[in-house]
Amino acid sequence: MFTLAHLSDVHLSPMPPLSLRALATKRFYGYQSWLRRRRQIHRRHVTDLLVEDVRRAAPDHVAITGDLVNLATRQEFANAAQWLSEFGAPDWVTVVPGNHDAYVPVPFEDGIGRWADYMRGDLAVAGTITRPSPEPFPFVRTRRNIALIGLSSSVPTGPLLASGRLGHAQIEMLGEILSVLRARGFFRVVLIHHPPLPGMNARRKALLDAPRLAGVLAEEGAELVLHGHNHQHSLKRLVSRHGPVHVVGVPSASAVARHGKPASAWYRYAINRTNGMWTCDVTVRAYDEASDRFTEANRLTLDMDADDRAGQTAGLAAEA
Repeated sequence: MFTLAHLSDVHLSPMPPLSLRALATKRFYGYQSWLRRRRQIHRRHVTDLLVEDVRRAAPDHVAITGDLVNLATRQEFANAAQWLSEFGAPDWVTVVPGNHDAYVPVPFEDGIGRWADYMRGDLAVAGTITRPSPEPFPFVRTRRNIALIGLSSSVPTGPLLASGRLGHAQIEMLGEILSVLRARGFFRVVLIHHPPLPGMNARRKALLDAPRLAGVLAEEGAELVLHGHNHQHSLKRLVSRHGPVHVVGVPSASAVARHGKPASAWYRYAINRTNGMWTCDVTVRAYDEASDRFTEANRLTLDMDADDRAGQTAGLAAEA
């Protein structure tokens, strides 16, 4: 059995001091949002409790799907790099960036490049590379018979926009990667920040090329697609030629329950192969503000039957 922890939307706090020059950008609007509302929601104390809970569970690997920072300042990227190093080693933690990690354009070496070791592939498939690079996506990391495929939907956008885009090259490469990994017998886990299917967001927050991505997933299949961005529990199932594709989103890793959004949670996946068939059991660990700790909120088993072609959509919000 292989156990995988998934968390997202860390939004590390506290916010470091901002210069007037830094605020003369889209950051001005984000900083106003932080002062008025977001700093009351995203709490470092909750993030620290989540990290402790993950470590206590001791999964085989950890996946973080973006938004480690808030306004993409250089100091935030440095703070996030320090936080990652304290969380775990790069061979235990995999990261993909989110829209807040590209809030404004930042040179790779000053921005997400500080986390390059957590985004470095170890298997060259369909043109992917295994060295630090400003264009490391997609990348593939293998852990036993599990393959993690890291995508970046992280692109700078204008004020009041939080949309994402993969682009033609990533989507084309993903199709080849999924085909090769399926043939080699891997359990394929796609990591992306934005929800990957059409209709999961208003356009200003959506993955703009979600229809093309969904087409590739329907054609090549994947066992899991893990995302964040919406700060919600979410489970959807896409029908592919090779069986169901389970698309799972999680709340913000730092949030208390406010404004209709749930409190912080992380998901533990127990993946096994028995008699040639994959099984995947999910445990939801959620923050309880009353007791100030993480507790088990839900358990479910994902239907991995490749012969099941009856697509369905289900939600976790009521259970977790």
